[in-house]
Amino acid sequence: MDMPDLLPPVSASFQAGFEQRWGHLTRPHVRALAWLLDAPDLLDPSSPHWQGRIASLGPVSAATADWLAALEHDPAPLDAALGGRFYSRLGLYAEKLMAFYFAGQGVLVAHGLQVRAARNDTVGEFDFLLRDGDRLLHWEFATKFYLLDGADDQGRFNTLIGPNLADTLGAKMRKIFDRQLTLAWHPAAQPLLPQPVDAAQALVKGWLFYPAGDLPTVDGISAPHCHGFWCTVEQFDVVPGERFVLMPRLHWLAPHKAPLITGALDRAELLALLSDQMLSVAAPVMVGVVEQQGDWLVETQRGFVVPPDWRAQAAARRESGALPA
Repeated sequence: MDMPDLLPPVSASFQAGFEQRWGHLTRPHVRALAWLLDAPDLLDPSSPHWQGRIASLGPVSAATADWLAALEHDPAPLDAALGGRFYSRLGLYAEKLMAFYFAGQGVLVAHGLQVRAARNDTVGEFDFLLRDGDRLLHWEFATKFYLLDGADDQGRFNTLIGPNLADTLGAKMRKIFDRQLTLAWHPAAQPLLPQPVDAAQALVKGWLFYPAGDLPTVDGISAPHCHGFWCTVEQFDVVPGERFVLMPRLHWLAPHKAPLITGALDRAELLALLSDQMLSVAAPVMVGVVEQQGDWLVETQRGFVVPPDWRAQAAARRESGALPA
């Protein structure tokens, strides 16, 4: 299929701005935390679509920027908070980073507080209970990555699909709104709360990936959201760049930055590796386009390379009811 306009405009690169603001941060955990605090909201908090239920961190303050710089110099407090465990789930890793930030700000009341109606009956879990002056806030937190498959002219979010075809943005937000943000009003939650919850909102960060053309305007999506491309191996020839890296899941948050000595793949090496992986695993792969800046390899763009039948798989899952139509 001919896709001459695969990539969104380079002028809209979030990566360039991130490097300008945070290029002095080189430790992966610190950069991931900086991204969580600095990245645009995925969803527009001011959109009537969300009825005031989207939270926002606001601009990074000078004090927080200094705090991040101090962690770059001495990451011991952050490393201790994360512990020595290996995080297999990106969402849990991001939650731990945010819990560290909220605790450092002195606003964290609880993180991951489970609500049980009975010993073996878990009703739900509060991601974060936060203090805001005299108010108690309940924030659900999500870091999501979705690929646009099809037109979204009516502002529906079910055409934004997870790379592994497990969910859609629409399904995720319905779950958050209908189940998770109502948890504070469940009778089993009342004894666990120090006071009634004043507001329940969702803080959503992430990246959206588009197959072609300019960025679509979708009601409810933040205009400056982080974005990239998606394509098959056969379509990758229109992606510009000379050096590339494969990005494991726990490195999906912040733009990639690594010492030059770690190396990168040229186009032929990347395509050979992707072709082999599509044959053996047949799962989407995150690819970073990088360039040399001094002694570092710095991400300029990113995207998913998907199996050739990814779109057909999505259609089949919709037809079967595994994905909402």
